[in-house]
Amino acid sequence: MNYGQKVKKQQYREIWEEYCSFLDLSIEEYMEIQKRLLEEQISVWSASGLGQMFLKGRQPQTIEDFRRTVPLTTYGDYADILLAKKTDMLPGEPVIWLQTTWESGKHPVKVAPYTRSMLDVFRSNLMAITTLSSSNETKKARLKNGDKVLFGLAPLPFVTGLFPVVFEEKIDFKFLPPVKEAHSMSFGERNKKGFSLGMQKGIDLFFGLSSVAFYITENFASSFQGGASGGMLKKAVKMKPLMLYRFLKAKYQCAKEGRDIEPRDLFSLKSLVCAGTDTASYKDALREAWGIDPLEIFAGTEVSIVGTETHSRNGMVFFPDSCFYEFIPEDEVYKSMDDPSYQPLTILMDELVANQNYELVVTVLKGGAFARYRIGDMFRCVSTGGDKSTNLPQLVFLDRVPWVIDIAGFTRITENSIEDVIRLSGLSIKHWIAKKEYDTKRRPYLHIYVELNPADLGRMAVSTQILKEHLEVYFTFFDTDYRDLKKMLGIEPLQITVLKCGTMEQYQELTGKKLRRVNPSSFELSEFLKFDTYQINGDRRYGR
Repeated sequence: MNYGQKVKKQQYREIWEEYCSFLDLSIEEYMEIQKRLLEEQISVWSASGLGQMFLKGRQPQTIEDFRRTVPLTTYGDYADILLAKKTDMLPGEPVIWLQTTWESGKHPVKVAPYTRSMLDVFRSNLMAITTLSSSNETKKARLKNGDKVLFGLAPLPFVTGLFPVVFEEKIDFKFLPPVKEAHSMSFGERNKKGFSLGMQKGIDLFFGLSSVAFYITENFASSFQGGASGGMLKKAVKMKPLMLYRFLKAKYQCAKEGRDIEPRDLFSLKSLVCAGTDTASYKDALREAWGIDPLEIFAGTEVSIVGTETHSRNGMVFFPDSCFYEFIPEDEVYKSMDDPSYQPLTILMDELVANQNYELVVTVLKGGAFARYRIGDMFRCVSTGGDKSTNLPQLVFLDRVPWVIDIAGFTRITENSIEDVIRLSGLSIKHWIAKKEYDTKRRPYLHIYVELNPADLGRMAVSTQILKEHLEVYFTFFDTDYRDLKKMLGIEPLQITVLKCGTMEQYQELTGKKLRRVNPSSFELSEFLKFDTYQINGDRRYGR
């Protein structure tokens, strides 16, 4: 009997026990599962060619020995084997290879193998998310066969492309657009078509990248305007009777209240699941517009599904069977950032401290390839003892690690990629600093502070707008996802500020400090900008 059949028979307790009982574990029980699964993984990983590449003949006998022996790793340590798909070197036989962005321009993609056992765990944890997103304290799952799903996440070979495949085995959801049709569409086309179908047939469940869901939400009211009683009539005649009734009722009520129509006026969502780097920036707006609390999840191509929020929406709980989790305290992150040869200390889930920030390190279980792997994401522990929904630690996603700038889940900009863009642009930029910042609507953007080379100022007149347009050409060339930020989300992803010549040298001379090029702290950046005292109205122009 699959998930959909169990819901139909109202077997709510059985569903909860099968998929969500991990929330009822004590931290001691949770760690027992973690350690047992890691011991199994150590055995197969150590015996593989991939494992021996790190171990060089050694065979860890305990978890402590494993953590001492195996260094912290990044994708570059696995690239030669994984990009060539050398399956004979792996600890488990892959049944599918998934893919994601690596580093724009320099390294286009990363690939990751999934074993059958990994997919089994993936399936179970996805159904846990499905249950949690549609139920409340009563623990009664509300999603059922025939429910219509607006799917705003990336398709295969990205990890979220597995969602429709898994659902097909467990419950008869109706995807908007249908999965087979969606495969031939671009990401933007699928979202547009899916929402159009949702307007006709209704939407019960919305899975979406948070930034995409926000963009759809923000442009919802305008889709009924556009000059256009004719356009509105076209939409209306395509609607099913129930949707047409809801639409006419919503238009009347909103006109009476003197406000724009919102998604909550048309749809009664059972579930809104969101993921992505800047989810925290969008959650309040999504909750207000759709009339339902979004459930945030965390997943990644290399690491599968890692965590989900609970009924309380007070941080995520990590699934005990996806990965073995270690955490690098924030001060150790910065030590390793300043000295790449430094091996930072790690702690385990039962050693977390509330209100502290950590970088996540994982060992993928069930025959996975990655061991003590730095995935590049920062979390904050908000509770070590859970709340009314769980006894386990709860964590909130903060952002990528400080040396990576991710805008709305679409780009991964590093010091190397910015250097390459500036070099190719031919612009005479002597110093630069890049910082991820937010506008008044909490939408993220990349802010680059540039200092031009004074030797070239006599032959050029440069405004911030010219610099911005010039750099955007090369960012788009290096990173096709950058283009999507403007095209799909309406985000202006780049802002340029031109600094007074000599600002950097003056700062370093008077403070004795060297500012990080990517994401310096807000305090350090504020102190640095005090040295940029040359202000004129409008654009700053040089060489005139």
